[in-house]
Amino acid sequence: MLHKLRVSQEFSGWRLDKFLAHGIPACSRSEIQSLIAEGQARVNGARITRKGYVLAEEDCVELEIPEVKDPVGGGEDIPLDIRYEDQWLLVVNKPPGMVVHPAPGHSGGTLVNALLGYDAGLSDLGGNFRPGIVHRLDKETSGLLLVAKTNACHLRLAEMLKAREIQRIYLAILNGKLPQTHGRISGPIGRHPRRRTCMAIVESGKEAITDFRVLRYFRRHTLVEVRLQTGRTHQIRVHFAHLGKPVAGDTVYGRKEQTNNAGHMLHARTLRFVHPFLDREISVTAEPPAHFLEMLRRLNGELVQ
Repeated sequence: MLHKLRVSQEFSGWRLDKFLAHGIPACSRSEIQSLIAEGQARVNGARITRKGYVLAEEDCVELEIPEVKDPVGGGEDIPLDIRYEDQWLLVVNKPPGMVVHPAPGHSGGTLVNALLGYDAGLSDLGGNFRPGIVHRLDKETSGLLLVAKTNACHLRLAEMLKAREIQRIYLAILNGKLPQTHGRISGPIGRHPRRRTCMAIVESGKEAITDFRVLRYFRRHTLVEVRLQTGRTHQIRVHFAHLGKPVAGDTVYGRKEQTNNAGHMLHARTLRFVHPFLDREISVTAEPPAHFLEMLRRLNGELVQ
């Protein structure tokens, strides 16, 4: 689909990516940036691949958004770290940097493409682009995800999530030292009033509850165990940033850090629930990825148990 926009006086001097993200609300800024890099943007008929290109009043801006191909049948041979599997569901340990499902700017290389390539059979309640996906993790967040193989299982797991019958336990390294050793963060989360691609604690948001306990203090960081009571977009990252102790490496809600870390220090470590059809507890744990453990080594000289 081709989008055509004209730059009015109020938007003169804006970056190309910011202008397009403002004018095309259906796409996030990161998706816009990917499309620009792929050569899908034109200004006054000239192809522009620099996201920071500065616009002038009366510029004619065009962005071609290719239709994402139906991923059904679009499986890819991508290795999967499957930690549990039966005829109804599976639990996958997602690596950092992997997008969960196809979207503009991410039409391949996603967890869904990998699952389709694995050919385990997936529920179709999530539609063509999210088959089997019961809940999601951010691109840079690593860890465990539930995937439904059948529609009946998908429906039941969704009900269990809503009823808070599935324990989701994370590990996070925070910038700064939390003053309390345990507690609950409660603040409604919704779209940020000015930064369209971000979330924030806002009165009009949906209920969001995060429980935490400190596992270890470091000189300028805190290792915490986090239990989600709700599952809002970016919930953990927004809640700790609100306390002034953002997740380390999070350049969206925290500060830009000069590190070699591959993304932010947030890992979905444990999933625990009663199987909807076997009536027995399933508990799956996956230790953090290498970059997370390496930061712990640098902070303390040893792994934290």
